[in-house]
Amino acid sequence: MNVIDVKNLTKRFGQATVVDHISLTVAAGEIVGFLGPNGSGKTTTIRMICGLLTANDGDGTVLGYDVIRDSRRIKAEVGYMTQRFSFYEDLTIEENLLFVARLYDLKPRRAIVADTLADLGLTTRRHQLAGTLSGGWKQRLALAACIMHRPKLLLLDEPTAGVDPKARREFWDEIHARASEGLTVLVSTHYMDEAERCHRISYISYGHMLATGTVDEVVRASGLHTFVLHGESDAKTIEALRALPAIAQVAPFGAALHVVGLDAEKLERAVRAYAGAHGLAVDPGVTSLEDVFIHFMSAATGATGAPSAKPQ
Repeated sequence: MNVIDVKNLTKRFGQATVVDHISLTVAAGEIVGFLGPNGSGKTTTIRMICGLLTANDGDGTVLGYDVIRDSRRIKAEVGYMTQRFSFYEDLTIEENLLFVARLYDLKPRRAIVADTLADLGLTTRRHQLAGTLSGGWKQRLALAACIMHRPKLLLLDEPTAGVDPKARREFWDEIHARASEGLTVLVSTHYMDEAERCHRISYISYGHMLATGTVDEVVRASGLHTFVLHGESDAKTIEALRALPAIAQVAPFGAALHVVGLDAEKLERAVRAYAGAHGLAVDPGVTSLEDVFIHFMSAATGATGAPSAKPQ
């Protein structure tokens, strides 16, 4: 069963089309990563899905409710974690959760808040002011507020921005534990390691969906190939390689250079010819999701708001 099943969602603000006929499905218990550059339409799409914005065109269902007509019902059964910390910094953790519990008319209120505090490991900090929390604990408070009313769908908009790696790992462990219990999650992120922890990913660029599938499927469908150069290199080496027509990307990784292109034969000839002339060693490499992300960004034309690559 698809918890999210929307087709051709479109949102315009004046003359600007921010989201252009986006279709998206997310199955029950699935974690789907929503990727794309800043300004690509991720947040707008999420807000249409949870009923905060009404689409100009398109249709579909969220949690079985009509995405256009039943926005109030959708809001009641969705947990939405925004990009920015949006709780009262001069209230304690417990007071913030009590406020949210009142908004959802949860009863018995104090018992539900107490259970949520214990569930998210916040009990010992319940009297701490929200404004004094570190990024990781603020994130935990925000998650607690999102799941306290036991939503069936969790929408996370870049939830780990500015959070240290340990807190990010713990956050994702928590999300996977919830998904294993049946919670469905759509999460936007710029972190490739987080995208790789999702069951599937969808990539949006300037309002257009360019790719969707598992990480392996998206990488394979990109048609990119990678070689790794080893040996002494500098900025001039990178510049010279980028000037070769078969090469789309060159990126240093430690002492090695990762060279990426679309035509495997031409790429290999160009890389081996350059390496032979400059005393560098060459090995086949593995194309990463980051390579694909950069490729999609390069293929899109932000100035016009339309991608030059066809959606897949």
